[in-house]
Amino acid sequence: MKQNFEGRSILVTGGASGIGRSVALLCGEAGAAVTVTDVNSEQGTQVAEEIVQKGGQAQFVQLDVADEAQHHAAVAAAVKAFGKLDGSCNAAGKPFQGRLMHEIDPDFWERVYALNLRSVFFSIRAQVPAMLQGGGGSIVNVASTAGVAAFPAGADYCAAKGGVLSATRAAALDYAKLGIRVNSVLPGATRTAMMQGQFDAFEGLEEMVMAGSPMGRLAEPNEIAYAIRWLLSDEASFVTGSMMVVDGGLTAA
Repeated sequence: MKQNFEGRSILVTGGASGIGRSVALLCGEAGAAVTVTDVNSEQGTQVAEEIVQKGGQAQFVQLDVADEAQHHAAVAAAVKAFGKLDGSCNAAGKPFQGRLMHEIDPDFWERVYALNLRSVFFSIRAQVPAMLQGGGGSIVNVASTAGVAAFPAGADYCAAKGGVLSATRAAALDYAKLGIRVNSVLPGATRTAMMQGQFDAFEGLEEMVMAGSPMGRLAEPNEIAYAIRWLLSDEASFVTGSMMVVDGGLTAA
């Protein structure tokens, strides 16, 4: 089923690659005007151009999600270009260092926190006022199964993603009566460039992940993005504060 996003303005952080890219393309396919944001301007511009080439509306805005001012600038650009902001997917993130907790470099821990959790706080601070001005909206934060099921040598990432889940539920309660829904999606291991980078960095990680997957494979980015697009749509109008697990049965095992 394809949701109708005609007349909707959607902003995606981390939209240059992986899950964020798939969300941007699927929302554009459904008729949304998409503001693609990412720190990678070359790849982000390509995603926006792909949407336009397929007959949609899109723009690219460079965004370092660790910088709050840039979040406000990105939202302002979305409103300027498309008149409003109806929804957002906050998909930007940073992987784990792969060390035991006492061995994690504190600066790396802070960077993981900044790009996975504080960035969501900055996103919501910037996005909500624009959505309130337009009468409501929908926010989807990309968390991870790591937020509910920890794994060895991943305390930095697990802690940040667990924080995303708690922040999402709290925000859902804050805005439930104000017309803004806030939900999270918890992907399992997904075939993205970031995931491949982790496989390349840590010997045996890919085999461990595959062995732990009930379906015996990774998710494709689109399989996560379809769930996100549904949460952004009117079909999910009574869904807020949810943690939608899309993990091939991993956390059910």
